[in-house]
Amino acid sequence: MGFAGAMAVAMTVDALVGWPGGLFSRIGHPVTWLGRLISLLDRSWNRSADAPAIRRIAGLAAALLVIGLCVALGWIVQAVLSPRWGGVMILGILAWPMVALRSLYDHVDAVAQPLQSGDIDAARLAVAQIVGRDPATLDEAGIARAAIESLAENASDGIVAPVFWGALFGLPGILGYKAINTLDSMIGHRSERHLYFGWAAARIDDVANFVPARLTGFLFGLVSARFSAALSCMVRDANRHRSINAGWPEAAMAGALGVRLSGPRGYHGGMSEEPWLNERARDPLAADIPQGLRLYIRAMALLGASLVALALA
Repeated sequence: MGFAGAMAVAMTVDALVGWPGGLFSRIGHPVTWLGRLISLLDRSWNRSADAPAIRRIAGLAAALLVIGLCVALGWIVQAVLSPRWGGVMILGILAWPMVALRSLYDHVDAVAQPLQSGDIDAARLAVAQIVGRDPATLDEAGIARAAIESLAENASDGIVAPVFWGALFGLPGILGYKAINTLDSMIGHRSERHLYFGWAAARIDDVANFVPARLTGFLFGLVSARFSAALSCMVRDANRHRSINAGWPEAAMAGALGVRLSGPRGYHGGMSEEPWLNERARDPLAADIPQGLRLYIRAMALLGASLVALALA
């Protein structure tokens, strides 16, 4: 059955139970454990008095240390597991916390529910949990756009990418990817503190997400009733996005739903003038978020079925 079967198990378990709140309150989550290590390295090795080159080297060393520890841990655990069905099941359960299938759905649905009922203040509070833009500047279209963009991008980062690397390399692959993605989310942004220290983390994340981002966009297109529109929008507009990867699933989602995404948005530090994806389409509304969630469910079901087919083959 192999690694593909284990990833199918991980997706199934997460879809059914997510990461229970009681479990989180008792032991946290592997990502929070990683976050503590990354924060410690950031405080210890990222010194503002150092020259930019030194800070880049320190950031590269920190990234390689975190990734190396995760890959080594995964390899050690995997080495003692039987390759038979029992070992595959255990491997899938161990990989389960690295897949954010249900969590992503719940966070986006938490935006859709109040927005559809007309409670824009509650919708702003909910969307602020998943995007960094200033919620006070968002109207219905802005909230819907932010939720749908987060759904598309995080489908790649939170599900397709970890499952992709897990299917290739098993537990070392999925743990290594999760380390890469957590590093990028914590230190990979272009703030004054992390411009140099986080440079390596951001570049490694770009490489790790290159194939999964495009695969996610293709999955959205395959399960869409607007297959041609989704794929043509993805091919035409993906490279207009500020990210070399996020534009692919976002553009495919925009074409599949027949809405425009990205564009100018307000952050707490001011406005960011981003280009539109699917520019000539209409703005998204509250009802488009559930449509996006249904597309997401179909795409993830197709991914899971593909893993099972690979395992049985």
